[in-house]
Amino acid sequence: MTSTLTWAQLRDLKCAELEGAADGWGRAGNLADAGRDRVDKQLLNALSGTQQGEAADAAVGRLRQLSRNFQYVYTECGLLRTTLNSLAHEIRTQQRALQEALDDAAALKFTVHADGSVTYPEAGEGLADGKPLPGGKATGGGVPGLLPPSGLVAPNPNVAKAQAIADRVVQAVRTAAEVDWQYARILRKLKAEPGLKVPDAAWTDAAADASAVRNAAGAYLKDAIPHDASPAERKAWWAGLTQEQREEYLAVYPDQIGNLDGIPALVRDAANRDNLQLLIGKLDGQEGEKAETQLAGLREIDRQLHLVPKPGEPPMYLLGVGDEGNGRAIVSFGNPDTSRNVATYVPGLNTSMDREFAESDLRRARDTAIGARNIDHSSAAIVWLGYDAPQAPDGLGSLAVMGDGRADKGGSAFNGFMGGLVATNENENPHLTAIGHSYGSRTVGAATQQGGGIPGVDDIVLVGSPGVGVDRAEDLGVGKEHVFVGAAENDVVTKLPSKRQSIAGVVGLIAGGPTAAYAVGDLADYGDDDLWFGKDPASREFGARRFPVGEGPHVVGTSGLSIDAHSQYFDPERDAVSAANIALISAGRSRNLKAEEYR
Repeated sequence: MTSTLTWAQLRDLKCAELEGAADGWGRAGNLADAGRDRVDKQLLNALSGTQQGEAADAAVGRLRQLSRNFQYVYTECGLLRTTLNSLAHEIRTQQRALQEALDDAAALKFTVHADGSVTYPEAGEGLADGKPLPGGKATGGGVPGLLPPSGLVAPNPNVAKAQAIADRVVQAVRTAAEVDWQYARILRKLKAEPGLKVPDAAWTDAAADASAVRNAAGAYLKDAIPHDASPAERKAWWAGLTQEQREEYLAVYPDQIGNLDGIPALVRDAANRDNLQLLIGKLDGQEGEKAETQLAGLREIDRQLHLVPKPGEPPMYLLGVGDEGNGRAIVSFGNPDTSRNVATYVPGLNTSMDREFAESDLRRARDTAIGARNIDHSSAAIVWLGYDAPQAPDGLGSLAVMGDGRADKGGSAFNGFMGGLVATNENENPHLTAIGHSYGSRTVGAATQQGGGIPGVDDIVLVGSPGVGVDRAEDLGVGKEHVFVGAAENDVVTKLPSKRQSIAGVVGLIAGGPTAAYAVGDLADYGDDDLWFGKDPASREFGARRFPVGEGPHVVGTSGLSIDAHSQYFDPERDAVSAANIALISAGRSRNLKAEEYR
């Protein structure tokens, strides 16, 4: 690439004008964001609460489209703002490098010419006659304009100095030209869609735009994001940024800010709502079953985010979202920073970021939040899909449900998230509850064994558990009186045989048939209180507080085989007793629980 930029033009370039233009785009984006906020929080709420019928529904649809349009304008303006600021930042870096070279030349009384060459004076002395060696000219790129005429003389000491300065001038100009060319390409692509409706394809383009700006602005913004810091340090970092810096991070890195533990919930929600649209646009442009599955889940979350909460329902906050692995989504019902009681539910086997998750698992968190808020209004409940839960059937991958690997990795991520809740909660002594369902209980169990336990957690609830990796409730780090277990009589997952029992049963079957298999298996688990991942949490030996739940449908019924007993613990309609007890614990009222007999 040949540059027509001269060092004088680079020196005289006014980066403040670029930053002024960036500020203008920032103001335009803020106006769009304010418009979106007014549509979502005022117009939609007022219309939905006072009007019904086809006309009202049509008006709501148009307002939602207007909100979506404002969001698109906000996103594109934010990208423009950061692109211009990043361009100014990188040009200034080259201006400083250039100015340092010019200052060095002036101090040595060298002359820098318009073409970047550097003239240096005579200096030193010849070995033969002792006279000063002649001056000359050095050009950038390591090609001196005048070399010493003979090997019998020492080189003029100014040659190397002039050459270095010429090279620095050329390098600064070339780098600045490359930066200008790179950012010009990005700016040409940042164009808004014409018309009054932003189609889905526009968000696909916006996702590509965001990716391009992120790649270009790495040194300007990304490198400063404290990924390796503690949640408390991240909170302090965010608090120390200017409002302009925060807006730029939200515009260009909503995926990273939205998923950074220690960032306040309102900020994460704003970032993830924008990132959600970019993810939808990204996946909408891809083919394959994974993209289609995750896209359906993301669209259902997006639909729910735009619903006006019914009376008694808490507002919805998107605390995390991503398409890595089987997908990520963290949704809170109620603000976890202002609520005194915060319960976080970890789902298990077969959970992934799909439509089923967006409908069923979000409903579980919502029902828990509503139940807890009926007891103490300062309550919130979260569904945390921050790990790859095992999937079955999944070929050889289905063996993951039989192992501890995903639980251990998920437990580490869960601890990071809970540490973020501790850092951002505004109450002096919040009450935090960790709820593990199915394999999620094994993940919660793994979290308790890492780095001093789960940060800030007061109570642990285990429902539909195949074991948690330890054999005693007191090993979970919160005191056995703060470990609560719900196990439905007809939930087969809570009755999975232990690994020893399974192996012994197979040996007995081979050796003597079904009768021997039963006898040998029973000997391997005397008392029948061991499960696949350790002691049965509902057993006396484990020592937790077991609370009443419904029996659930029989495995074999009139409609055939059913495992519904495993999935109804949170449902106030199908198992009101269990849902009410989970709400009691989540609201910090476990003292009101009734006890259930151990198995």
